[in-house]
Amino acid sequence: MKKQNLFSVLLLVCSLSFIGCSDDDDSTTVVNDDKSIADIVIENENYSSLEAALIKTDLVTTLSGDTEFTVFAPSNDAFAAFLSDNGFANLDEVPTDVLRQVLLNHVLAGEIESDEINTGYVNSLAVEESTQSNLSMYLDTSNGVMINGNVAVVNADIDADNGVIHAVNSVIALPTVVTFATADPNFSSLVSALTREESFSYVNTLSTPAGTTPAPFTVFAPTNDAFASLITELEVGGLSDIDTEVLAATLNMHVIAEANIRSEDLSSGTVTTLGGDVSINASNATITDANGRESSIIVTNVQAANGVIHAIDKVILPQL
Repeated sequence: MKKQNLFSVLLLVCSLSFIGCSDDDDSTTVVNDDKSIADIVIENENYSSLEAALIKTDLVTTLSGDTEFTVFAPSNDAFAAFLSDNGFANLDEVPTDVLRQVLLNHVLAGEIESDEINTGYVNSLAVEESTQSNLSMYLDTSNGVMINGNVAVVNADIDADNGVIHAVNSVIALPTVVTFATADPNFSSLVSALTREESFSYVNTLSTPAGTTPAPFTVFAPTNDAFASLITELEVGGLSDIDTEVLAATLNMHVIAEANIRSEDLSSGTVTTLGGDVSINASNATITDANGRESSIIVTNVQAANGVIHAIDKVILPQL
């Protein structure tokens, strides 16, 4: 099976670039041009938990240097909720390596002011364990700035001499593939399919933490348009009209378990999904199912902590 670099022919980025304008920003810029990001955190009593976390993970020096960063800063209340939700009595109970990745998931390279934020994917400094690839972050500016669908920027543009801080109302959890499926409106039909039946366990399975079998996953995620085309192709009224067994078998065709296969690692040949074999042509970024139907990969490398998503323009079907 000859390996080919998908990037040589597929010059795609995940959604929109992070250089546009947000729709709304009611906050006033706070200028601290003589203070580093670390200085601002240390001097603000509302960030004492963040300070303690930075000290524990040896990140104070990183945020005190000349390199510019954008930091989404959770308050003490946000950290308290994070600890409670995850069964920790205090920060000391959080494994240092885990806490470090959680903190890095709040940091972007470069200084990004709120009026430069656009809806789409960016990369945080946190990494996926098996490939050491940077984790993605989904930003939505349709109503303020939302991060991964459930964290809001509540005070933007606290300027430092080495970047900028945006205060957030919650700790940004390490994302799973489910995080991005639910946060990105382009995958709303996929979420509807995954959750259509009470007997379906896809959400629980695809939320399996990194390092735990059957994670990591490679997910070929059909867009809303792909599902609309499928409904037309099958001549049904909607997702609810597709037979449950057929829908389950179809969804299984889109997941490879125990593998985080990024686009640059895709090889031409046959791969086995949870539902059966499909054929991948890495040179033209297509997937062919058992019926000879061809799907194109249109967005690559949406990287979660427990796997990677590639968006496709046609639903993959099992043998019909």
